[in-house]
Amino acid sequence: MKLLKKLILAFALFVVISILIVFGLEAYIQKETSNLIYSEITEVPKAKTGIILGASVYADGKLSPILKDRVETAYTLYELNKIENFLISGDHRTNDYDEVNAIKNYLLKKGVPSKAIILDHSGFDTYDSMFRAKAVFNIEDAIVITQKFHLPRSIYIAKNLDTSYKGFEAAPVAYTSSETIKRREQLANFKAIWELVTNQKPETLENRFE
Repeated sequence: MKLLKKLILAFALFVVISILIVFGLEAYIQKETSNLIYSEITEVPKAKTGIILGASVYADGKLSPILKDRVETAYTLYELNKIENFLISGDHRTNDYDEVNAIKNYLLKKGVPSKAIILDHSGFDTYDSMFRAKAVFNIEDAIVITQKFHLPRSIYIAKNLDTSYKGFEAAPVAYTSSETIKRREQLANFKAIWELVTNQKPETLENRFE
């Protein structure tokens, strides 16, 4: 019986410590990036490029709600002359799944000229997108556009890759999977730290489809 109590206590202690680490890391990343993230569009400084981070697209090429909000927010920045062009960074790993051209087509329909759109077909995750933006596309001056839950990690990665990128929050919308997204983002913080500490390289540094 005493052994069982000790095991239960040890497990409970492990759970508490794990929770503290998860929330502690989240708070640390938010603190490190808070001065680089904007929520009011009037306060966003001008930059050469708006980096749109990819998210799910449907089989018919339509943007998921999360991705559509990112693109619409980026387009608003473009309309207000806060940015001059776009870097679309997403997953185009296979011919039957293409986040990048889905976003491009959406912007073209809104009247954005093709010459103002740069495509990164190998932005397979946030780290790859941030790394490749500088290393492959030589983007020095940029506003990263994504949701509030995703921005701290994105900007933290960018900051530790020696960029001067800023972030702007996409329109705040309550998504049906918000809690799941939040938990996934908390775990992704550990992946980001690991990638930075170990100086990971993206899956590829080539500029595919060019």
